[in-house]
Amino acid sequence: MSKDQFESPDYYNIDDLLTEEHKLIRQATRDWVKRDVSPIIEEVAQNAKFPKSIIKGLSEIGAFGPYIPEKYGGAGLDQISYGLIMQEIERGDSGVRSTASVQSSLVMFPIWAYGTEEQKQKFLPKLASGEMMGAFGLTEPDHGSNPSGMVTNFKDKGDHYLLNGAKMWISNAPFADVAVVWAKNEEGRIHGLLVERGMEGFSTPETHNKWSLRASATSELIFNDVKIPKDNILPGKSGLGAPLSCLDSARYGIAWGAIGATMDCYDTALRYAKERTQFDSTIAGFQLQQKKLAEMITEITKAQLLALRLGQLKNEGKASSAQISMAKRNNVEMAIDIAREARQVLGGMGITGEYSIMRHMMNLESVITYEGTHDIHLLITGFDITGISAFK
Repeated sequence: MSKDQFESPDYYNIDDLLTEEHKLIRQATRDWVKRDVSPIIEEVAQNAKFPKSIIKGLSEIGAFGPYIPEKYGGAGLDQISYGLIMQEIERGDSGVRSTASVQSSLVMFPIWAYGTEEQKQKFLPKLASGEMMGAFGLTEPDHGSNPSGMVTNFKDKGDHYLLNGAKMWISNAPFADVAVVWAKNEEGRIHGLLVERGMEGFSTPETHNKWSLRASATSELIFNDVKIPKDNILPGKSGLGAPLSCLDSARYGIAWGAIGATMDCYDTALRYAKERTQFDSTIAGFQLQQKKLAEMITEITKAQLLALRLGQLKNEGKASSAQISMAKRNNVEMAIDIAREARQVLGGMGITGEYSIMRHMMNLESVITYEGTHDIHLLITGFDITGISAFK
């Protein structure tokens, strides 16, 4: 494959708003992506195989639990650092970013936020190092946008809980050592349970034939009378708000990550347009191509500013769920639109594995749906500004 020549666009000098630490963290992640992800990503995506060899590297760059305190194995970084790491990883591939995002926001975050000290000590350091990998079980075959309707449940059997049900579209699950599973108790209250690999009745049949996120491993979670020790329930928070708070963290990471995928598409299209000659001139000099490229950099810049401001609000503890939904929805829509435009700049070459654009396009079709669909996020904003719920 050709060398990764990516150069990050910064049309509004947004780097001036970042600290030196932010820029060092971003550069370290970018260097790792160029060295360890770019050379293999097209092949593993074509073969629909998650490259487990990158797990150690993800850990070493601090991609697992960047904002988790150092005492639990995390890097203790701020939310902008987390966003920048997700941006750079998704510049390489959305599936790789999904692996890090699930580990950080959907597994480590709920254990850190709602777990006991014993649970934190047992799981977080190993999750941070990549010695253990995690998955997050919320979506069910019949309950996606309406997670409150879940049927996965557990019953109190005295010295343990008995868990039954199923989850689907679960990233990392085929190789996960522990899954944070959300289920209803006998009163219908939602709780988080830590389900560990090897528990009898727990299986993870892998999902195949995906056209999207082909470099990410996905499976179902099946629970057939799984005995869960009572020490494995997360006691700090219950109700639907508990898993939704995890999704807020993941959606925030996606808002940054989508920018990374978009920047890669834009950089590829710009570089190609400057090199491709038609009618005795490079196509970068044609008005219609300049229109595409100018609109791309405009939308990328707007998304960068939106994500940065959201990161500042997150650092201050002021970011609302609705603000996070807006950023996720806007930035992913921006990304998928630009990927399609960038593909057109490359013409027929844009569909080949010689360039990253078509892979990004396919990945973004999943990103626009998971962690809340495009329409659901629109209704979240609508509810926030009107005070009237349109969820029927």
